[in-house]
Order: sequence, then C-alpha cells, then structure tokens
Amino acid sequence: MAEIQQQAAGSHKGSKRRAKKMSTRIDMTPMVDLAFLLLTFFMLTTTFAKPYTLELQMPVKDVETPVAQSGAMTIILGKGHQVHYFFGLNAPKDKTIAAPELKTTTFAADGIRQVLLQRHQQQPKMVVLIKPSAESKYQDMVDILDEMSITHQQKYALVKITQDDLTLIKPKSL
Repeated sequence: MAEIQQQAAGSHKGSKRRAKKMSTRIDMTPMVDLAFLLLTFFMLTTTFAKPYTLELQMPVKDVETPVAQSGAMTIILGKGHQVHYFFGLNAPKDKTIAAPELKTTTFAADGIRQVLLQRHQQQPKMVVLIKPSAESKYQDMVDILDEMSITHQQKYALVKITQDDLTLIKPKSL
C-alpha cells in the first residue's frame, strides 16, 4: 500500500544534526483496480436510450377512400418551411363549392399545432391531407408528422400535390 523510505544519515562533523528526510511512495494499483471495477459495473448495468420511432400504418395499395368536404383539412408544405392550409378539399371544377381560403403559418408552437388542436376540438373525426410541394424540405415532412403525433390526429394521409393546389399557393409564395 504505502511505504516510507528513509535516507541514510551521513556523518556531519561539527554541524547541526538535521532531521531525517522521509519520502513516501503510495501504491496506486488497488485504486486503479477499483476504478476499473466501478467503470465496468456502471457500463454493464446502464440502459441505453431507445430511439424514438414514429409508427405509421399504411393503407392498402390502390384503394381510394372518399373524404367528405366538411371533414377534411388540407395542409400544403411550401418553400421556406411555410405551411399553407385550408379547410375542405380543393375542387375548382365543382362550381357549387366556394374556393378555399388559404392561410399560411409556420411550424412554431403557436402555428400549425394550434390550428390542428382547435380544429380537432371542433371536429374530432377530421381527416388531414398532407401535400408536400417540390420546394418543401424533408425536415418539413418530419415536422408535420411530429405535429400529427403531438396533436393526436387519428386520420391523416400523404397525398400527391395537384396542379390546382399549386395554382392556389402560387400567389402566396411570391
């Protein structure tokens, strides 16, 4: 463990007698062993963080599900992390339905999340149609899917953007 080593005292004639110089040497081997034992113990007993995954259930291929005009909300992912949305469907060929009122927001906490929460309170069985545009980024898609999970939306779908939707957002993105 530790030992004290003494130096031999020389003969000094006629001088004062000096105190013996003591030198200590500490053996660090047991402390290093203990450190590695503790390190090994904590490495083996910890649990690693599990990655968070979003589970999606995909519908059957080539089967279209009709969506009611009153029960739909369309979200268009635009350029510059902008989120365009309107309530209902964009059906310009149907003259009985008025053109949708397009609104623009962001992914901030007071943006699309608040819109989804308010609409979900008004209409719990709402279907959200998500349409990414060519200018949107992959991160926008991840963010909107996170918002669907946060706001507990039961039904949402990724839909291809149509030319009618592009003409609807064209004045907004200039």
